[in-house]
Parts: sequence; C-alpha cells; structure tokens
Amino acid sequence: MSRILPGKAEPLGATWDGEGVNFAVYSESAKRVDLCLFDPADSGRQVECVSLPEAEGFVWHAYLPEVRPGQLYGYRAHGPYVVEKGLRFNPAKLLIDPYAKAISGSVDWNAPVFGYQLGDPQADLTQNSEDDAQGMPKCVVVNPAFPWEDCPAPRVPLHDTVIYETHVKDFSMLNQQVAPQKRGTYSGLASPPMLKYLKDLGITAVELMPVHDYLDDKFLADRGLRNHWGYNTTNFFSPTAKYSSNGDRGEQVLEFKSMVRALHKVGIEVILDVVFNHTSEGNHLGPTLSFRGLDNSTYYKLSPENKRYYMDYTGTGNTLNVRHPQVLKLIMDSLRYWVVEMHVDGFRFDLASTLARSLFDVDMLSPFFDIIYQDPILSGVKLIAEPWDIGTGGYQVGKFPVLWAEWNGDYRDTVRHYWRSDDGQIARLAYRLSGSSDLYQATGRGPFASINFITAHDGFTLNDLVSYKHKHNEANGENNKDGIDDNISYNYGVEGPTDDPNIVRAREQQKRNFLATLLLSQGVPMLLGGDEIGRTKKGNNNSYCQDNEINWYDWHLDEEAESLLEFTRRIIQLRRARPVLRRRKYFQGRPIRGKDIKDIIWLRCDGQEMSDEDWKSSWLRCMGIFLSGDMTDDVDLEGEPIRDDSLLLILNSHDDSVDFAIPDFLRDGMWELVLDSNVPDIATGQGIPVSDERYRVSGRSLVLLRRPKVQAISEAFKTMTCEKSALE
Repeated sequence: MSRILPGKAEPLGATWDGEGVNFAVYSESAKRVDLCLFDPADSGRQVECVSLPEAEGFVWHAYLPEVRPGQLYGYRAHGPYVVEKGLRFNPAKLLIDPYAKAISGSVDWNAPVFGYQLGDPQADLTQNSEDDAQGMPKCVVVNPAFPWEDCPAPRVPLHDTVIYETHVKDFSMLNQQVAPQKRGTYSGLASPPMLKYLKDLGITAVELMPVHDYLDDKFLADRGLRNHWGYNTTNFFSPTAKYSSNGDRGEQVLEFKSMVRALHKVGIEVILDVVFNHTSEGNHLGPTLSFRGLDNSTYYKLSPENKRYYMDYTGTGNTLNVRHPQVLKLIMDSLRYWVVEMHVDGFRFDLASTLARSLFDVDMLSPFFDIIYQDPILSGVKLIAEPWDIGTGGYQVGKFPVLWAEWNGDYRDTVRHYWRSDDGQIARLAYRLSGSSDLYQATGRGPFASINFITAHDGFTLNDLVSYKHKHNEANGENNKDGIDDNISYNYGVEGPTDDPNIVRAREQQKRNFLATLLLSQGVPMLLGGDEIGRTKKGNNNSYCQDNEINWYDWHLDEEAESLLEFTRRIIQLRRARPVLRRRKYFQGRPIRGKDIKDIIWLRCDGQEMSDEDWKSSWLRCMGIFLSGDMTDDVDLEGEPIRDDSLLLILNSHDDSVDFAIPDFLRDGMWELVLDSNVPDIATGQGIPVSDERYRVSGRSLVLLRRPKVQAISEAFKTMTCEKSALE
C-alpha cells in the first residue's frame, strides 16, 4: 500500500515535484473519488486503488511520495446514477484524468466502456456494473523537464505571417527522404528534409490539425476506418501518441517538444487546431471515458427540459459547458500549458462560436473572451477563430473581438465564385482583396484579422477544386451523403483526372490564379498543405476517416507539380519582400498627402477608375488594382514611413483576353512585369520592362506589374542635380 498524504488542491492533474506526485481532480457532485494505479508492465492490471482523502472546493486530492514518472493511473467516481438529473456516476468505469499530461493505450470497443446496459434506445437508464479497466487507456505521470536549449519563439507579427495548414501524419508519411520509423510522426514533421522543405517554401507557421489525444469512434472502427483528422478530443493536455515514434509512456510529450524546438530553430511557429467545443464522449448513448463519469452536469451543456440529453451545437452529440467556472478553468489551464510548457505560438479554435454561447445565443461578451483578453500569457499569442458552429445564429464571421483573427469564409467563397466566372462578384472581391474592412474594421481590427484561405482540410484540395464538380466520398462508407454538396468548384470538361492537354492547361492556370490571389491579398494567407504540389484526395471533400493515401501527401512530383511548387515559392517570396502587400492598416482610397495619386485605385480595363455603376455590374469580370508604395500612414520599427514599389494587380476571369490600359496618370515611370499566371515562369521578382500603354491579359489569368520606388528616387536625384547645375 502506497503512503498517502493530504496533498494540495492545486495544480489539478498529476504533478511530479522531484520527490513524489500530487494528484488532484475536480468533481462537485461525486460522493467519493478513487485513484487507481496500474502496473506499467501490464497496463490492464490494477495494483492499487485508494480513496482520495481530501476534498477542498470540490477538488479531491492526495500526495503519494512513492509514485514516480511513468506511473499509470486512472480514477473511479462514486455517486448517483440518475440520468434525468444529469448524474451518470459509475465506479465500475475507469476514468481519464481531465488534466492528464499523457495517455497510454486506446479504447477497446469490445470492453464495457459504456456506462449503461447496451440495448434499446432507453438503455442508458440502466447502469452497467461491469469493470472496463482492461479496455481503457491509462493516464501517465510525466516529468516536465526538457532541454529547450534557450531556443526563443520566432514571434512573427501576424501581418507578416504565412500559415501552412497540415496534418502531422499526412505530411511525412510517404516521404522517402524521412527515416521509415519517423514517417508520419512529430519527429518526421521536424526531420531535416521536412524542415528544409518548409523553410524553402517560405511559410512562417505550421497550423497543425488536432494533436490532443482523441478517440476513434466505434462506428468508424466497425467499418475499418479511423477518426483520422482528430476532431474528437478525449483529453486537452496530452499530445496524442498516434504521432509518436518512440512510445506512449510520456515519450510523446518529449517528441512533441522536440518538434516545436526544431521548428523554432528555423524560424517557424507552431499553431494548434484545438477542439474545445465538444468531447469524444458523444451524446447520451456515448461511452463513459472521463468528463461524463467525473461530473457530467458540470462539464456538459444539458437540455433544460430533460438533463438526460445534451445540447448539441457541433453535430457531434455534446457541447462543453463553458458557462461553468471549472470548464472555463480547464480550457484556460490547457491553453496556458501548451504555451508555457509545450512552447506553441498560437491556436485555431474549431467551431469557436460554440465557446461564446452563454445560454443559447452566441454572445461575444461571454466570459471566455473576457478571460482571454485579460490573460497576460494568452493575450500575447496568435488567436484564430473558426467563426461558426451548426447552431442557430452560429455564423459569426467578422464579429469576434479584438486580439482575434478569423478564418474568413467569405474570402474563400468570393474568390472561388470569381475565378469560376460567376456573375456579380467584383464588389465583394474588392473587399476581400483589400483586407475585408467591411467585416473587421468596425471591431477595431486591421486587415490581419482576416485569415484568407481558398481551401482547408475540410473540403476539396486546390487540385480537386479545379478537377471535380461533385464530391466523391464513397470511400467513407456513407453512400456519398456526407460532406457539403456546394463546393463552388468546376472541372473544365471532365470529372477527375484527364490527359486532355487543354483541360490540364486550364486547371494548372486556375491553380496559379488561386494561389496568386491568396498570396497577393491583404490579410494573412493560409495555404492548405499539399496544394503547392497538386495534392489530390480523388474528389473526397470530407476525408476525416481516411488514414491512407487519400490523405497522405504524395511526394513523387510530376512536371506540373514541380512547376506549381516553384511558382508558389516565388509568390510567397514576392509577398514577403513587398510591405505594400502586408499592410497593417486599411487603404483609405484617398489622395496621399501632397499628391494626386491615391493609396489604392480601382480600375476598369480601359484605364478609367471604377464608377458606382461598374461596382453594381453583374457582368464585369476584369479589374485592376493600383497599390501605392508610398505608405505614409504606416511606419517601421524606427518610426520611419514605409515606402515600397507601387503595384498594379490585374485580374481577368473572362474566358477571352483583354487589353488592359495603363492609365495616363500612372505612366510617370517604367512598369515591369512581375507575374503573369498564364506564363508560370514569369514569377522571378526581377521584373520585365513593359513599354506599351496596354498589357494583354489572357483569359482567366492574373497579372502583377511593378513600378520600382528606385525610379522615383532616381528622378528626384536627377532633378536635384539639374537644379544645382543651374544655380552654378
């Protein structure tokens, strides 16, 4: 029998202090909580189970001086099983510590992990008393020590950020340059070949799809599938061991930290996609794994009419009860842990509108946002919202408070519509290209509040966006009924792969159009990993359950893929070299002080400024945008005004070519061609002189012209020299 001391109520979880371990777990409705220890050599064998002797502020705690890192443990909570009142205690079910720092093993669906007798729809009214410890994962006591080697966080300003969204396993699983045992792991992502690839690409941050420990649902396991994307969190503190190359007894924690350290050393930040809106325990017929068995009515939003049932704003069966102080504390403690202990640089919040629901409605003054705003740690990291959920009033794009950036779904849809040549897109497109001031300015945020994206993990890849008109999700086993139906996509004549050179040419050009539009827009670009190499999921727009080649990146690049990769690298390099593409303030559309030229001018193909009637036009599909390099409203770190080359961006989604006239008032210097998506090799950034007054813009293409600032300096110097000679 282990020696048991009272211990402390804080911190929650299992905390190794160098001499012993303090255990603390929250439950305000339990009558008793037992701590169960398991044999590290035989995780199914319980070696000891002791009742926690102290309960302080609903925190049950004890200190065990003989326990060491590597110890496996779990909890059993005693209390009433009255589902109509929201109480689902069942001491026969081993429970995962909500604050566990590592999880070993996985759920065995053949074990009695459900808290009730399986059977008819009323089954959960009857408690199941079979012990499930043999089939349950175990918590692991970890040693937090790690040699960070004084490696500072890159701290890239948000307006300078280029995000690369990827999945840990998918990224390196098929890369032959990565050691076989490291492919698909944290180590694989941070291996030298992968680090070089990311660095050469030019991105500044990886946004990792969920790495919190998550559950493979029973209905997927029964079909031989997995919850591959990981949006089914079981624990908010432990990195999943599914991506560990070394083991699951704490090794996954060290490997994750090593990955972050390696990325930081090459200047790349780590943003985590976090899922605090629901857990893997599902609805009233789901398994009892952790929160449900410890304090169901605390952790979950229950139906006011009948607490047997759960409020569901996520489509997954349950919703975390963010109104409860302990649940808020859990989320904040988790976020701080990943910043302070795991050194991540920010978070993307899945279905973030759910976190703002105080009762039923979305409330942007909710305690969650107040606490984030005041927190000295979290207020300083990147905070990105997916600003919607499936509940009524859940679509909240543009409505999040200061400090928050948002996935801009309006940007995605508008740019897709435009390049598909749909009617009436010009006015909306102008807002999206210039930073979406219509969405974010009123909330006190700048252009970098807009996380611009064309594609993301959910939906078509870029290749599939231009190759399929319809989803093809048959492999998911749901008769192609899952996933969205309206993808705003087009196949250019054939559904799926083709050898037709004209179709291939059209698709490749559209890929370049999308990538160039994304990276030349004001705001923060997010690139879906693999789009730069023509990654395909064979038309599957909901590949969440496919742990196979449908999701894994194919690194055998053909000529088109190599060309697209080089094009993407050059456009990212161009963006990073041009401050006028990374503005921190919105364009004013008014003359720059002392000049007749405005900071932004919207132009028709004939070189005239857009009129009110033009903006209302449904047929207009060609537009030019002049961006002045005289950014007198912005200064650098030394307080000096930022000056850059002036740019003329021309977009044409017509099928036919147009002759774009360079306006008379913009012909005071030599323009250079920097980019033409119809000619992929012209993306060098060196510039090709354009001497004509018109530039022919091919059908469905994007052109970027540059007027170097050195010309203005040279002209000024020439004038000064002439004036000096005249005086002499």
